[in-house]
Amino acid sequence: MDQFIIEGGVPLRGTVRISGSKNAALPIMAATLLAPGVYRIHNVPRLRDVRTMAHLLRIIGAKVEFEDHTLQIDTSRADFPEAPYELVKTMRASIYVLGPLLARMKRARVSLPGGCAWGPRPVDLHLRGMEKLGAHLELDRGYIVARTDGLKGATIYLDVSSVGATGNIMMAATLARGTTIIENAAEEPEIVDLGHFLQRMGARIQGLGSKTIRIEGVEALHPTDYTIIPDRIEAGTFLVAGLITGGQVTLTHCQPDHLQEVLAKLQEAGAQLRIDRDTISLTASDRIRPTHVTTAVYPGYPTDMQAQWIALMALAEGSSVITDTIYPDRFTHVPELQRLGADIILKNNSAFVRGVKKLKGAPVMSTDLRASASLVLAALAAEGQTEVLRVYHIDRGYERIEEKLQQLGARIQRIDDGKLY
Repeated sequence: MDQFIIEGGVPLRGTVRISGSKNAALPIMAATLLAPGVYRIHNVPRLRDVRTMAHLLRIIGAKVEFEDHTLQIDTSRADFPEAPYELVKTMRASIYVLGPLLARMKRARVSLPGGCAWGPRPVDLHLRGMEKLGAHLELDRGYIVARTDGLKGATIYLDVSSVGATGNIMMAATLARGTTIIENAAEEPEIVDLGHFLQRMGARIQGLGSKTIRIEGVEALHPTDYTIIPDRIEAGTFLVAGLITGGQVTLTHCQPDHLQEVLAKLQEAGAQLRIDRDTISLTASDRIRPTHVTTAVYPGYPTDMQAQWIALMALAEGSSVITDTIYPDRFTHVPELQRLGADIILKNNSAFVRGVKKLKGAPVMSTDLRASASLVLAALAAEGQTEVLRVYHIDRGYERIEEKLQQLGARIQRIDDGKLY
């Protein structure tokens, strides 16, 4: 398995281009199943999860080609409505194909994420939404088996403002007869981007970016070309990298208005920011100020930036509290940060962080995507060498992060089976 070797203590300086959003690309790729034809999707990041979704589309019958951050997807012959366990277990976003398959083919067989039994899981919101639209669902050997004689519009209230459920229901509703209203819908930029893509396909959608989304079903949709929004989590991660190393970095091809809460917290922590239409420049101060954070649904502080913030606060001059209200058990990075010398105490869904003067390099292990990012950030600021193991996690959401960090002067190398490259 690949690993990173990082020599810390180098202030990052320079310019880095932000890639397209993974969390926008995946549902948009699934949405191409709604209408047969050829799509060209630009600014797509080259990531493990994107490759997984492309493989799933090929299984369903689509032809997918990927070149220079442009996906060409031909769904003309997509007619096999199944998402097998072998893929869904590696990427929960595979469930995004459920809505499009039901809407276009009127049937679907999609593995439950992890093959788990029916129960109170986040996918329940997806399933209840499909049932509200008129689908019949049953469980067969760990698979959701769904069928319909034709989806019909409905009013659907989401108990939790779920990005995944909002997107799946929205896609299915575009071809349903009548009007669908999603209450307590997700407001995230990725959902807005999906909505704009569907509108380009001919969908009638109102209320994007608000808590109430209204979809008027249409008879048919058509293929289109589209450009994905920038990845706000990658942007936030590189800004933290600049601050935690005491550096000066400029991000291009980003969308600052998607990062307002993160930018406010960075300034509170001591960063000096210069913000233009699609660029953000950060200059670190000589100290990191302790800053409390509580995650919340958009436009609040994103849970996907929680781990990175804990790494930053580990070197702050004082104590801070980071609370995750979205995923209360998302703290697997804390024991690994402690191996680097961080002073962190976990209590329920809060991390109490007392800043230390320095971190020291040590072998650490990635456990998930954002945890991996926090370990890389801490290693960049730590004294000495850090080995970050199992970096395949970070490849799910960051496009060749080591190469972008090298552009900023970081001393980071990837090792694959004992070979540096």
